[in-house]
Amino acid sequence: MNKIKRDDQVLVIAGRDAGKQGTVRSVLVREHRLIVQGVNMVKRHQKPQAQGTQAGIIEKEAPIHVSNVMLICKNCRKPVRVGFNIRPDGHKSRVCRKCGEFID
Repeated sequence: MNKIKRDDQVLVIAGRDAGKQGTVRSVLVREHRLIVQGVNMVKRHQKPQAQGTQAGIIEKEAPIHVSNVMLICKNCRKPVRVGFNIRPDGHKSRVCRKCGEFID
């Protein structure tokens, strides 16, 4: 079970984009990296591949390491560490370390 999942709000805490917030678009589990919307933008030169695709310099999000972001809790609206607890119904779930509320 991962501490950060797709569609979570995160805060970047290290690197050139420190302080920016964004939504996780995808999680690369084996590489321990995330793609966050609007964060870690890079420019790539692209050739036209098929009929109708535009050539030129495009900007896209590059993966960022999971240790450089913190989850923003939906309840207390602060960047928090994530823990795990067993719910009363027996399922394991993520929990906010500041307010103690279940995240999902």
